[in-house]
Amino acid sequence: MDAPLEILHEDAHLLVVAKPTGVVVVPARGPVPGEPLVKLAGNHVGGKVFAVHRLDRESSGVVLFAKDEATHRELCALFGGRKVRKLYLAAVQGTVEKDGTVRRPIKEYGSGRMGFGRDGKPSATSYLVKERLKGATILEVQPETGRRHQIRVHMYSIGHPILGDNLYGNPRPIGGAPRLMLHALSVSFELPGSAPLTVECPPPPDFTAVLSSLRT
Repeated sequence: MDAPLEILHEDAHLLVVAKPTGVVVVPARGPVPGEPLVKLAGNHVGGKVFAVHRLDRESSGVVLFAKDEATHRELCALFGGRKVRKLYLAAVQGTVEKDGTVRRPIKEYGSGRMGFGRDGKPSATSYLVKERLKGATILEVQPETGRRHQIRVHMYSIGHPILGDNLYGNPRPIGGAPRLMLHALSVSFELPGSAPLTVECPPPPDFTAVLSSLRT
C-alpha cells in the first residue's frame, strides 16, 4: 500500500479507514503484495486493533476496526444481529430495468468461489438503480446479510455481473474494467450507550475514473 492510511473516523474505541482496492483487510492465504490493513491500522494507533468485518481484496471502501476487545464484541454482535446498515456503490454490466432484491442461499464451492445451493446460508441483497449508462448501470446496493462475495454472486445471478470482476461472469474481467467496480460507501450503527454513527467513504479516483469513462 503506497498511499498513507486514510482515516474516516477515530475515537477512543473505534478506527474507521478507507480501504483501497488491492489491499487485504487481514493476512491472506498465499503471497499478497503489501501489508494487510489490520497491520497498518495497528501501526497507526500504536497497538493492536481488531478487525470487525472484511471487504474483498478487489473492492474498496469503509472498514471498521475496534481498539479494544469489548468494542470488538459489541460490533460483532451488531453485525451478527444485522443491526449495521451497509451501503455499496456498484457498476454492473447491462441495463438494470428496476430496483429489486435477490434472495438466494450462498455456499462455498472451492477455489474461493461462491455460488447457490439449497444447503447454503440464507442471503439477501437489495439494490436501487442510480444511473443508467451505455452498457452499464450504477446501483446503490444494500446487503441484508454478510456472506462472502454476496453482492458479486447475487448480481451475477440476475445477469448483471459487476464490472471488473475476475471471478463471476464471462469474459473476465467483466467489461474490461481495470478494477472491481464495487465500493463500500457507508456504514451506520449504534453502539450501546453511544449516539448513532454513520461513516461515509467517497469513491476513490480509480473508481470515479471508470464511471467517467462510461459516461463519455
